[in-house]
Amino acid sequence: MSGAIWLLSGTPGAGKTTTARALCARYPKAIHIPVDDLRDMVVSGYASPIETWTDETVQQIHLAHQTAARMAVAYVDAGFVAVIDDVLDEEYLWQLTLHLEGHPLIKVLLCPRLEVALARNRARTTKTFEPSLLAPHTERIHRSLLNGCRPADGWVVVDTSNLDPEAVVDQLLRCVAPRSA
Repeated sequence: MSGAIWLLSGTPGAGKTTTARALCARYPKAIHIPVDDLRDMVVSGYASPIETWTDETVQQIHLAHQTAARMAVAYVDAGFVAVIDDVLDEEYLWQLTLHLEGHPLIKVLLCPRLEVALARNRARTTKTFEPSLLAPHTERIHRSLLNGCRPADGWVVVDTSNLDPEAVVDQLLRCVAPRSA
């Protein structure tokens, strides 16, 4: 499925980044676009969604989605598969799809059990902030994503609680194969 644009969504600790990298490895040309990394490029005036949610936070998140979508389109038009990694549900999906220039999007919700996501977050060593700060956000986001990313709306939902990244990718590729036929 060359030229595909994937969106991997899920709570912190769902396995988005690890799965995105494993998915990209299955293609001869693929790019992983982590929206958090785009947001972290803000050098001055960064509005953290962990500390306080403000209008500036909303604007910066929207800019990151716009940038991720445009980046994905540029790479897909050059023959790559693009995998965007972010916490995004159906309600805010327009921030991304508005800029996809008609390219189809494969929407995936990686959804481990809440206790698994919380445990994964506690074990994190890659964040620039104390991972325990994610717990209340993870609980809220978990509920929101379960309600806002339904298969009826075209989402592929995968419980990643007991799956390694390769098994998740295998399942994703099996789920989307009929769509590409």
